[in-house]
Amino acid sequence: MNDLTELMNHTYNLCEDEEYDNAIEYFNAILKKDPNNIMILIDKGVTLENTREYEKAISCYEKAISIDSKNSDAWTNKGTALHNLEKYEQALQSYDEALKIDKNSVIALTCKGIVLGEIGHIEDALWHFDKAIEIDNEYDLAINSKQTALELLKKS
Repeated sequence: MNDLTELMNHTYNLCEDEEYDNAIEYFNAILKKDPNNIMILIDKGVTLENTREYEKAISCYEKAISIDSKNSDAWTNKGTALHNLEKYEQALQSYDEALKIDKNSVIALTCKGIVLGEIGHIEDALWHFDKAIEIDNEYDLAINSKQTALELLKKS
């Protein structure tokens, strides 16, 4: 096993143990050795989101996108960070970019549906949840989000 693989394994163990600050230091060390590693950039972004450092996470995703603009995971994760910052229109644009790349991305469909629901577009949200469930009928986030949307629709 090479040094980079050992560093990555240790970093992921830190993340599993929710030692996010230490993990960020290791992500930085890995990125020093391999600055264009898209997977590490995305995972560092996710870790930053776990510490509520959304702007820094977005920077990681944007770096990944600048390396590979066709990486749907980077676009989807950028959308989640923007969503957490309540930048709904920008989040929707990021999910749309992810869905241009992978129209069957269950997570992008679901996350887009959640944002649409939050901004009051319940019918559109339901369409996205249904599409996600059609692709993966066991995806809990889509199933639970659809249920919430249906309950909101009943109340309106």
